Amino acid sequence: MPSASKKYREAQGQVDRLKKYTFEEAVDLLQNLPRAKFDETVEIAVRLGVDPRHADQMVRGTVSLPSGTGRTVTVAVFAKGEKEKEALEAGADIVGGDSLVERVLGGFTDFDKSVATPDIMGQVGKLGKILGPRGLMPNAKLGTVTFDVATAVKELKAGKIDFRVEKNGIVHAPMGKLSFTPAKLLANISSFLDQVQRLKPTTSKGTYIRGISVTTTMGPGLRVDPLLVKDLKAYLV
Repeated sequence: MPSASKKYREAQGQVDRLKKYTFEEAVDLLQNLPRAKFDETVEIAVRLGVDPRHADQMVRGTVSLPSGTGRTVTVAVFAKGEKEKEALEAGADIVGGDSLVERVLGGFTDFDKSVATPDIMGQVGKLGKILGPRGLMPNAKLGTVTFDVATAVKELKAGKIDFRVEKNGIVHAPMGKLSFTPAKLLANISSFLDQVQRLKPTTSKGTYIRGISVTTTMGPGLRVDPLLVKDLKAYLV
């Protein structure tokens, strides 16, 4: 097994593994730990009191991060006619109907998000085995199967993300870049956790948010006290 890098060991040495930090302390510490040579992504992991094996305890949704994600999102739109023009004017990177479906069937998946109009979903449905495992399949529940392609594209470009609880009851999501100001990171974290709370299944019993940790792409994780989620309301945009 490869050993941890020198910077990682240095960063780990500055983290109190037994402490539950406040959100402000965690963000401040992340930004002052030894860094990689690139602008790392700040990520959050939330352990929920749900059992995803039961359909009525599945937590899945979207949220528009007020500060964005800090990364350029390549959006593909499956549409025809006037909707192709609408998608391009809204900033879509790749637009097409049957021709784009054929490109994807041929192995093309060089995009981060996709949108489709309902009238072309019959053809797009054939791409499930290709796009599904990559998390690229348009989904009506996530707002990416719609005739309002302009709004969908703009939201994705601006920082709308989707998330889904994993089999172990944990939700992971990017919260922006390490170069963001603390206020921007805290605003994103606040919006994300607010949406996670709104999606609490009625069948979830006991404590819903059981654990939270934040980390960076190359750094160690910091535990945050889940009881302090209420204090994030001040950062909601």
